[in-house]
Amino acid sequence: MAGASRESVIDFDFLRGRQNETVGKELCVASATAGETFRFKSPYKIADYGSSENGINLADGHIEYKDLHTVVTEAVAGFAHLYAYCFSKVTFLSSLTGLTIHNLEDVDCPTPDSFNQKHWCTMPCHKFPKFASATKTKQALYDWLMHYLQT
Repeated sequence: MAGASRESVIDFDFLRGRQNETVGKELCVASATAGETFRFKSPYKIADYGSSENGINLADGHIEYKDLHTVVTEAVAGFAHLYAYCFSKVTFLSSLTGLTIHNLEDVDCPTPDSFNQKHWCTMPCHKFPKFASATKTKQALYDWLMHYLQT
């Protein structure tokens, strides 16, 4: 059985940039001891727009985008095993950090939108139940992972 303090789940919400690249907007980390959320500014000037999938807006955020790598790397430092849900998120996070990120899909984790949400976000865009934001799903994914590892 894995130690609960050694695992961390990372989730993030993103928008598509000018070149259709992934622009991380809200990054969340859940572990046995913490649940953190970081919101990033746009990496460059672009017309303001939002996502109908997760409710985030390009104008959301308070952390400079150039600090994305540093923030993510420091947020997961000290964890032996890192997990994320979905191949594209695993690929983005692995490329960003140079760390091994395990895909929760590979161990048959249910989709994040199938969980009953126990945690809610204070962002006005996330007040609607249909928005499955990283802030809402990070803890549900972590709880599922701990149950999976213990059974």
